[in-house]
Amino acid sequence: MYFKKSNSIAVIAAITASVLSQQISQDPGTGGVSIEVVHLYSDEYPQGIAVSSTGRMFSNYARSLDPNNIAYTVAELTGNNTETPYPSVAINSPPGGAINYTTNPATGANYENYLIGVQSVVIDPLDRLWILDTGRAAMPNGTNVYASVGGPKLIGVNLSNNTMFKTIVFPPNVVYPDSYINDIRFDLRPNVTASGHGVGYITDSSQEGRNGIIVVDLGTGKSWRHLDGTSYVHPETGFLPVIWGNTVYSLPNGPTMPISQSTFGADGIALSADGATLYFSAVGSRYLYSVPTARLLDDSLTSELMATQAVVSHGQKGISDGLETDTNGFIYGGNQEDNSIIFFNPANGTVNVFARDPRMSWTDTLSVASDGYIYFTENQLWRTTMFYPGTDRRIKPYVLFRAKLPGNGTKVNLS
Repeated sequence: MYFKKSNSIAVIAAITASVLSQQISQDPGTGGVSIEVVHLYSDEYPQGIAVSSTGRMFSNYARSLDPNNIAYTVAELTGNNTETPYPSVAINSPPGGAINYTTNPATGANYENYLIGVQSVVIDPLDRLWILDTGRAAMPNGTNVYASVGGPKLIGVNLSNNTMFKTIVFPPNVVYPDSYINDIRFDLRPNVTASGHGVGYITDSSQEGRNGIIVVDLGTGKSWRHLDGTSYVHPETGFLPVIWGNTVYSLPNGPTMPISQSTFGADGIALSADGATLYFSAVGSRYLYSVPTARLLDDSLTSELMATQAVVSHGQKGISDGLETDTNGFIYGGNQEDNSIIFFNPANGTVNVFARDPRMSWTDTLSVASDGYIYFTENQLWRTTMFYPGTDRRIKPYVLFRAKLPGNGTKVNLS
């Protein structure tokens, strides 16, 4: 028995049509809660976001990540797409600029009363704004100069009158010239330190490898380092992210340096809701770690040994930049390779998707506000010349999003 040629063609065509009509499974591209646009950044290049109890919003614009961040390094968001230098234009304008070219090689300016290159802005439990200044800035060719004493500092601002009430300058044996102090979390409970004014925990994410956790007594201004140079705060050897289908290599310290894989160390940082545990992660790693804050608050002779031995690994959670906590006790972080934000649940050790959206690629900073939302910046860091030598692939505007927290979650109040 045989089919005529015309019949055979008809059968094949029918089979092909049937196959093509079948719906092929595909990635939906979204998941979890929905996200909404809050602010569009069309001027300078943003990183951090801080939201006060009254809804005031502040961002920082690191001069080390973009030499075009000249007009201001901290600003208040004054409209849907406008920003105003904060606390003032003058404080954002160090005399002679953020770089001191009279030294050889050039260094970051050493002004204690001016902002040099701010990497983080955070609202504490008392609704005060803290500004974390790296003291570093990039030259026009992209080279990130080292800091000078007076540049790296922590500044507290009273939002009721927009004045600086506290300046803590870090000594060079705590924040090294090649350090890159990145983010900070606060515990203001009076019993945490002898001074009674609370403590700040800071990550040092330096690409030069001087990674660690810095602790600062907000009352005395004394600061010290822990987990210094340990594998927990370093990027993983051979770490290579893939974002939006692109392998992302790193170009640290300017265009004359060789291309390598990601060299960002400890960056994201979050306190547990009870203040007993500090969570942290390196950008050049997919792992989440924690350490008891009691070990970090100890500055005795054997405290570094005790801190290192107390570190706990919670496994992989994807590539994150910033981390954040809410009153549910969840630890939130971006997952850059999945266009999402995840949350780690310490109660059962699981990692779950919180929000996923194709508009997300590099969630830089997350900030939980008292309005029950988590705010986060998307700034396309992986598209900068740091990763693509000689080519800036960023596309403005950069975006501030927010999403509603689960279970009536809100800002943690350790005060």
